[in-house]
Amino acid sequence: MTTSGSATLDAQSPAARYLGLAADLVERLRTTESANIVAASRIIADALIKGRTVHIFGTGHSHMLAEEIYYRAGGLVNVRPLLFDGLMLHSSAPLSTALERLPGLAEALVQDHPIAAEDVLIVASNSGSNAVTSELVQLVMAKGTPVIAITSLTHATSPEARPTTLPRLHELATVVIDNGGAVGDAAVDITGLASRVSATSTVVGAAILNAIMAEAIQLSVDAGVTPDIYESSNTATGDVSNHKYTTRVATP
Repeated sequence: MTTSGSATLDAQSPAARYLGLAADLVERLRTTESANIVAASRIIADALIKGRTVHIFGTGHSHMLAEEIYYRAGGLVNVRPLLFDGLMLHSSAPLSTALERLPGLAEALVQDHPIAAEDVLIVASNSGSNAVTSELVQLVMAKGTPVIAITSLTHATSPEARPTTLPRLHELATVVIDNGGAVGDAAVDITGLASRVSATSTVVGAAILNAIMAEAIQLSVDAGVTPDIYESSNTATGDVSNHKYTTRVATP
């Protein structure tokens, strides 16, 4: 067993600065991004009312946001993440970077993972610049599917961003929610180190997703449609409650 010490974080320590920044970025969502969160929630609620599916996609570390709302306690049953091993990091991080920049991959992905016009696609990409993201969004929007983007506008519009000839995510999506992140995502200065550390896109992205889902579910219920919701499998009633869903859960 471990015990906590009596020491506390200095207000200017890297840990305290990171936690303060993360808290500020989440609080920023309540003000600066309020209208975009409402707009995204309404799109999702419309899909839920029609019995349609919420799809979600991200590459690299953003794939964690695709998993954040999938098969999750307190989460919608009708969520289908677009997960492709090659675009994650567990097999080969350099390969995932190469593949997310590969033209034509998005078309193969949507052939394997159909997305209907009345569904919704959420795309998380901090930079919004990779070929697979841009092409995927263009393909599904051409069918009339609305797209909700979670991205960093500071990074996407910065001259420091990696050049691309394709339109960036924020230039394409139906609704754009800005995570407020810094260029390059890492946000904390370390004394004696040239590089910044500690990214913010995951923690803020997760907050965005859970906020829009809560709002969308309330809007759906207000409209007379109660969507299926998972309980935690680690509660006494979770397995019984979820059994009717796990027998038909949508696979990625």
